[in-house]
Amino acid sequence: MSSELCLFYILSSFTLVSAIMVICLSNAVHSVLFLITVFCNVTGILILLGAEFLGFLLLIVYVGAIAVLFLFVVMMLNIKVITNKFNTWSLFFLSSLLFFTFLNQFLMSVNINFEYGNNMSHITYLWINWFNKNHIYTNTEAIGNVLYTNYSFIFIMSGFLLLIAMIGTIVLTMHQRSDVKKQVIAIQLSRNSLDVIQFIKLRK
Repeated sequence: MSSELCLFYILSSFTLVSAIMVICLSNAVHSVLFLITVFCNVTGILILLGAEFLGFLLLIVYVGAIAVLFLFVVMMLNIKVITNKFNTWSLFFLSSLLFFTFLNQFLMSVNINFEYGNNMSHITYLWINWFNKNHIYTNTEAIGNVLYTNYSFIFIMSGFLLLIAMIGTIVLTMHQRSDVKKQVIAIQLSRNSLDVIQFIKLRK
């Protein structure tokens, strides 16, 4: 077994265990921390597979921005652990149904791939390393060349949609309250200097 394959199995195992801990823990802060661990392990797997651009993009965007934002929001909201006990047997049927459904889909995909491989075993495959063929461009340069030329319009429209979503979120979260005291600079500058300091005689 090569070192890369051994490292792939280690990262995959940590990813699976961390993903299970995300959905099993009752503390929201611990779940977010394990979610960050999942993203870091997936980044390592993508780097091993040669997709370093997607790996570092996942690390910068999800771990550096979204997961940290989740962590700060959860810590600021001070979400307490729910102490009310509920009947877990009521969810047993639904969880079992989902588990066997996903297991059936997984086994069907594996059987289809094996059958396809047995039927097409007489065909010889020619493997081509396109990275060596296009040695002029790196992985990041190749993705940028396609993204900013062929799909530039879609990229710009996605930016506009995100901008509209950000503006809509800001508008929806701004609450105009009349009972809130606000600082008015014009009133402060137009005040009389004699009324700024007030002397009060205390009774002896």
